[in-house]
Amino acid sequence: MRALLQRVKRGGVKTAGKAEAIASGLVVLLGVGEGDLEADAELLAGKIANLRIFSNAEGKFDKSVLDVKGEALVISQFTLYGDASAGRRPDFAGAARPAEAERLYLYFVKALAALGVPVKTGVFGAEMEVEIINDGPVTLWLDSRKKRA
Repeated sequence: MRALLQRVKRGGVKTAGKAEAIASGLVVLLGVGEGDLEADAELLAGKIANLRIFSNAEGKFDKSVLDVKGEALVISQFTLYGDASAGRRPDFAGAARPAEAERLYLYFVKALAALGVPVKTGVFGAEMEVEIINDGPVTLWLDSRKKRA
């Protein structure tokens, strides 16, 4: 499971039938890969909830999203599994099939919320407009398989 994590001053998502927004916190673009497990979702949820990427009074990364009482906006992003190493069109063979990806995406959302992070979401599989106002900017790439290996 892969997550592109951005610390934001605010974030939002719009689809044809839904709009969500958060204030200060994290936008999490989440990709589910072929072979990912619930353990991957739990690992990333714990890492994201407790990752110290918010600044303390001295400007050092010392606080988590929980510490600053931030929110998370989680957006499904199968393109994180795009492989553009050959040719001119990315190959998404590494992404999980839609039904399994949606199940694990929702599992991740519940796992993150269970840790105390208020979570809002986009709509799985929908075309979305995502607004991200970076704070810093701070952007991190997380991959559960690097921890699992």
